[in-house]
Amino acid sequence: MRTLFASESCKETQLNSINPQSWLQVERGKLSKFAPQSPSSIESLIKVPEPPILPHYKPVDYVEVLAQIHEELESCPSEERSNLYLLQYQVFKGLGEAKLTRRSLRSAWLKASTVYEKIIFGAWLKYGKQGEDIISDLLSSCGKCQEFGAIDIASEFPVSKVPSFPCTLDDTCCPRIVSFRIGDKHIVCDRLKIAGLSAPFHAMLNGSFTEALCDDINLSENNISPSGMMAINKFSTTGSLNEVPPDLLLEILVFANRFCCESLKDACDRKLASFVTSTQDAVELLEYALEENAPVLAASCLQVFLHKLPNSLNDPQVVELLSGLNQQQRSIMVGPASFFLYSLLTEVAMNSDPGSDISVLFSKQSVDCAGSSRQKMIALHKLGCVRFLRKEYDEAEKLFESALREGHVYSVVGLARLCHINGHKHLSYEKISSVISSYTPLGWMYQERSLYCEGEKRLGDLEKATELDPTLTYPYMYRAASLMRRPDVQAALAEINRVLGFKLALECLELRFCFYLALEDYKSALCDVQAILTLCPDYRMFDGRVVASQLRILVREHVENWTTADCWLQLYDRWSLVDDIGSLSVIYQMLESDAAKGVLYFRQSLLLLRLNCPEAAMRSLQLARQHASNEPERLVYEGWILYDTGHCEEGLKKAEESIKLQRSFEAFFLKAYALADSSQDPSCSSTVISLLEEALKCPSDRLRKGQALNNLGSVHVDCGNLDAAADCYINALKIRHTRAHQGLARVHFLRNDKNAAYTEMTKLVEKARNNASAYEKRSEYCDRELTKADLEMVTRLDPLRAYPYRYRAAVLMDNREEKEAIAELSKAIAFKADLHLFHLRAAFHEHIGDVIGALRDCRAALSVDPNHQEMLELRSRVNAQEP
Repeated sequence: MRTLFASESCKETQLNSINPQSWLQVERGKLSKFAPQSPSSIESLIKVPEPPILPHYKPVDYVEVLAQIHEELESCPSEERSNLYLLQYQVFKGLGEAKLTRRSLRSAWLKASTVYEKIIFGAWLKYGKQGEDIISDLLSSCGKCQEFGAIDIASEFPVSKVPSFPCTLDDTCCPRIVSFRIGDKHIVCDRLKIAGLSAPFHAMLNGSFTEALCDDINLSENNISPSGMMAINKFSTTGSLNEVPPDLLLEILVFANRFCCESLKDACDRKLASFVTSTQDAVELLEYALEENAPVLAASCLQVFLHKLPNSLNDPQVVELLSGLNQQQRSIMVGPASFFLYSLLTEVAMNSDPGSDISVLFSKQSVDCAGSSRQKMIALHKLGCVRFLRKEYDEAEKLFESALREGHVYSVVGLARLCHINGHKHLSYEKISSVISSYTPLGWMYQERSLYCEGEKRLGDLEKATELDPTLTYPYMYRAASLMRRPDVQAALAEINRVLGFKLALECLELRFCFYLALEDYKSALCDVQAILTLCPDYRMFDGRVVASQLRILVREHVENWTTADCWLQLYDRWSLVDDIGSLSVIYQMLESDAAKGVLYFRQSLLLLRLNCPEAAMRSLQLARQHASNEPERLVYEGWILYDTGHCEEGLKKAEESIKLQRSFEAFFLKAYALADSSQDPSCSSTVISLLEEALKCPSDRLRKGQALNNLGSVHVDCGNLDAAADCYINALKIRHTRAHQGLARVHFLRNDKNAAYTEMTKLVEKARNNASAYEKRSEYCDRELTKADLEMVTRLDPLRAYPYRYRAAVLMDNREEKEAIAELSKAIAFKADLHLFHLRAAFHEHIGDVIGALRDCRAALSVDPNHQEMLELRSRVNAQEP
């Protein structure tokens, strides 16, 4: 996925210039031929593809957009809220804020004003949790229902009201009984009851028509069978269609439409909807629903399709049905929520294959259904990206231009790439330069412009891109590859390690793997490819040409085999050095042995959580459950799965079930962890201490015991038991739990020995080299100058950490350098939607009397956390100052 929407000029990959003989040698496993022997072959191996054109909404000032959305949410009609929450979702998607995107979708679902919105946003949330079906099963076992399950659609639609058709029959004129003849069958009905079904029947049976005087009426030419008419007769007296089979219901539905029998049609619609249980049912019934205007049935079919995403889009019939609807058919199936539907379907299709025909079909529908300017710019840009990837450049150009006209400035990236493809590199440079001069510059602008210049000018733009947005990986990769070509190996590795220190990006790991391969450092190459496979088991390298697992096999032949004992020693060493990537690699290797896999997958999940890879962590945790050696162990892993997905109480119950079966370290540890998190009662600390002490009495390895001692120390500190806490941390350090230095430093500080705290944290800084967290914590225990130095180091190592920016801004504010203080916060806000940064900048704006700026930041902050009490109070205070 990392090379999506890259231009044709960047489709060259690292392997393109390797001659066929060399490639053949790789296939045969002779990796020595793959290792480059000359500068030119090194260059072919480390070629960096251009950054992708992201198919997301990327406003130039996302803070202003979030503030506008929040302001509109406060005053808009209820039916507009889902639309605004979807826009908020698109903003957070463009920022890469996964948790915030989920929260926006959840808000759209909770605030849905129609059944269609409930179906779409519920399915969208369910799609985002694909692969987590086990969680639904576990919640069911705890007596808790699935949150985003199918809804009872029929109950969401108002029941059709039966119009009143007063009948006063004169027995001499209009016989009370009427017989409907169909073929050779006669169905005897109550004239009054049938007349009451609709205005046409009322006129026919009780009006001036000939049939009003007849007691035998021929309905043979009206496509209704005797069985169907018998069911209609029964409905006219009971109002029920129970026990009527689907085929007959379809016949009755057509008849009801022909004779305008609204109540009969509504009953058919609802009854048919109850038969939709599978994709095939939905496929067969949706066409009838659309033809006969049966909204309950149509929505039920849609729900089945959406709840089976993404698999349902593998069915050509489903795709044909959903992509071929006209405006009237869309209105029947999805009411006013067409744009929401096709936004979801476009996302699912593009996640699967952004260049597919399906992506085109649904993207086009999104454009057709877009109403507002905002919706249009988002839909046009996405379709432009799809066309671009398919090399349909003329169409892509029109779409990017249209998106730009609607106000999506980021679409200029697509236009610049197209100019470059057409041989007008200077025009590409000018387009981006014009954007830089017209708006507040952002990192992506300089990154894009760097593609259209060379030498120092290019490096200058890339440095500026990193300064404005350090989350962009391409500048690091380009600089590292350039250094490697010189060759300056150490500088190249240092550059790629800069980004890997705070962002575990697969493309960066792949590039470093290539570096090690070029250097014939197979041990380090193996470490990186194993880390890649842990994060993404199906990853393909070299622009998707080579399966990573195959390369691992080839590299493995050049590395000395480790015994199980060697692996454990390596794991302890790397864990104690806080080398998380190295630890992942060792565990990956250990999983090939006969060791207990449940325990290893569980350790893997802990590391992945620490590396901020929650999806991979959940996958490992599920594998731990799958490979558990016994039921008590399985219950522990189930407890962690529930806890990690926000179901703390259910996780606690699993821990208690496990303890009843078998006392174990992990069960007591889980119970302590979950109890500490779920209980607001301060007295529960003594229970947590007891549980952790029980855990330490049970067998476990030093890695986990060190963690338990560290946690126990933290609880003792919170309770004021400093001596007990110090003992815990010291014991943890004795078994090489390096992070215990941080806890011990806190104890020293609370004992009013700040120097000892600083010294203790220095030990952690030295052991866990280049660890931003260690520097940040040490900064709390020194004077202002040393604090500033440590926090500068934090920002160099991990520019995503917000505290250093806040500290420097506070110092500047204390020195009455208000503009500089706000600029320091703005620097981080440009690439990170952080509540605390917004909060502080809003307070600074209020302090200098900038009410508009303060209100904007308050609203943006409340978009991140709508219930943050301090922000609500600040917003209320600022509102009172607004002119």
